[in-house]
Amino acid sequence: MTRPRPLEARLAEHVEKLGAEHPPIDLASVDYTVRDPETFSARFGHVLDYMARVELEVDRNVLELMTMLPDPPEVDRRFYADVWQPQEIRHGLILDELQTRIGRPPASPDTDSVSAKIKVLGALGRIDKLQDVTRMLYYLTGLATERSAVLAYNLLHDGVRELGETAVSDTIVAPIRRQEPGHYAFYKMSAQGLATQLAPWQRWLVRRLRTISFSPVGVNNPEQLADFGDLMLTLGIPDDLDSFAESIARVERELLWAQEKGLRVPPYIVAGFRAAVEAAQARSGERTLEPRVERRSA
Repeated sequence: MTRPRPLEARLAEHVEKLGAEHPPIDLASVDYTVRDPETFSARFGHVLDYMARVELEVDRNVLELMTMLPDPPEVDRRFYADVWQPQEIRHGLILDELQTRIGRPPASPDTDSVSAKIKVLGALGRIDKLQDVTRMLYYLTGLATERSAVLAYNLLHDGVRELGETAVSDTIVAPIRRQEPGHYAFYKMSAQGLATQLAPWQRWLVRRLRTISFSPVGVNNPEQLADFGDLMLTLGIPDDLDSFAESIARVERELLWAQEKGLRVPPYIVAGFRAAVEAAQARSGERTLEPRVERRSA
C-alpha cells in the first residue's frame, strides 16, 4: 500500500503549483471599460474600495505575520512571500485603478501599522509551547479571509454581469476570484495538519483566543466594521447570513468544535458578521437584523 506523502511535501508542491499556474494577473490582460460608470459606481463603488483596500494592505499583513510568526516553517514563508503577497498586491492595484477610472478616490490602505493584538500574539509565539497556538490562529484567520473573499467575489461577479459590465466581470473579477481558492487550500491543509499535533490545552487556548479575537476580513475599527456591513448588504449576504457564516466556518468548526454536537457555526463568527450588518444599518438609519438563536440538533 502506498504511504501518504508528508504534509510538508504536499504543501511545498501546492505552493510551487500556485506560483507556476497563477502568476500575478498580467496588467495587459485587464480591460477597464465601463459602459455606465455612474450606475456602476453607485452600485458597487464602495465594494471596490473596500476590496481594494484589503488587498493593498497585504504589505501590512506580512509585517503582522513576521510579528506573529518570527520563525515560520519555510513553506509558510514561501507561500506568503512568493505567491500570496504578489498576487494580492496586483488584485489591489487593479481594483483601485478601476475605481479611480469611474471617478472615485483611490483607496487609503494602512500598510505599515501592527496592532497591539498581533504584538501580543507575537510575544506568545516566542514561547516554545505557544508557537503552534499562534500558527493555528494564523491558519484559521487565513481560512476565514480567503473563504470570505471567494464568496464575495462570486457575488460581485454575478452583480457586475447583471449590470452588463462584462469587461469588468471577465477581465478583473473573474481572474481575481480564480486565484483565491488556492490560498484557501493552503490554509486548509496547513490547519488540518497542525490540528492533529495540538495538545488538549493548546486546542483549548486556540478556541479561547479565536473566540475573543475574531473579526471579519479587513475590519480594524468601528468605521471599517460598518463598511464591511455595507459590502455585505450590497452583495445580498444578509439574505442568507447563516449559510454564509456556515460556509466560512466549516473547517474551523470541524477542527475546533467537533465535540459540540449540532453546532453549525461557532457563535463568534455569526456575531461578527451580524455586528457588521447592524453597524452599517445603524449608520444609515435602517432597521437592524432580527436577533437569532443558534440552534443545535437534538
